[in-house]
Amino acid sequence: MEFKLSLIVPMYNEQDNIETFFKSIKSTMLEHSYNYEILCINDGSKDNTLPLLRDLAQIDNHIKVIDLSRNFGKEIAMSAGFKYASGDAIIPIDADLQDPPSIIPLLVNKWIEGYDVVYATRSKREGETVFKKMTAHMFYRVITKLTRINIPEDTGDFRLMSRQVVDALNQLPEHHRFMKGLFSWVGFKQTSVTYQREARFAGKTSFNYWKLWNFALEGITSFSFAPLQFASYLGFFVSITSFVYMLYLIFNTIFYGNPVAGYPSLMVAILFFGGIQLITLGIIGEYIGRIYNETKRRPLFLVREEINISSSLTEKENSL
Repeated sequence: MEFKLSLIVPMYNEQDNIETFFKSIKSTMLEHSYNYEILCINDGSKDNTLPLLRDLAQIDNHIKVIDLSRNFGKEIAMSAGFKYASGDAIIPIDADLQDPPSIIPLLVNKWIEGYDVVYATRSKREGETVFKKMTAHMFYRVITKLTRINIPEDTGDFRLMSRQVVDALNQLPEHHRFMKGLFSWVGFKQTSVTYQREARFAGKTSFNYWKLWNFALEGITSFSFAPLQFASYLGFFVSITSFVYMLYLIFNTIFYGNPVAGYPSLMVAILFFGGIQLITLGIIGEYIGRIYNETKRRPLFLVREEINISSSLTEKENSL
């Protein structure tokens, strides 16, 4: 079976991983005689990632470089790679070697069997704190409960997708891109392979806990109205509780002559209801902010430089 693989590699400050990553990728590709391209998306790196990519692209035309005009974030960088990919099967993979290239043949074999999406499920996560593992475990299970799509648990971006699936993803115009949700939303025939995720080869991840929290909010608000429903239910519950408490005060005053609770209880009530209102407004604001960003219709990304990209691919990108 003749086919071409496109490897999508978003990169942000990966200078310490590049050499080992490409050696590992090339070894796997040559061992299995794959026809391939490696699309490296430089997402506004501040170190020597781009110069190193330029040097490698000069001696190996399998390596193609898309240099974005600034840091747009991993989800957008990955989307840029999908726009440029020309392969029959497309595989997003990180440059930190946490997702070993040796798993790629397993993904390809499942694709040849007839699956459109073959995602890699992590059986073990090396090099991560207990807290991060615990929160990741909770996140996948919470978002599965809140959304109407089936997002596989313990599964990252590392997967193989057919040309048809990537063409479908390229039709989705939203700027707030929770890719794990989009991968599942498009559907098609999907299966998984299990692997053990390695520790990061070098450097430090740019995903701190604040970014991971925002990433979780992105996923939930992109594919679920549950927070808005929660705000409605909370407001209804508080209203019912307040009404019952009001009846109690009236009854107590009429039959026992007790005065209505004074200043301390009044302040507690005001602060409580004020907090509920602010929470509700904040949830609504999250959704309105996303609507605001989507209505601007700005391009997902801007490209500063292309290396080893054919003119036909550039014309295709400009038409999208």
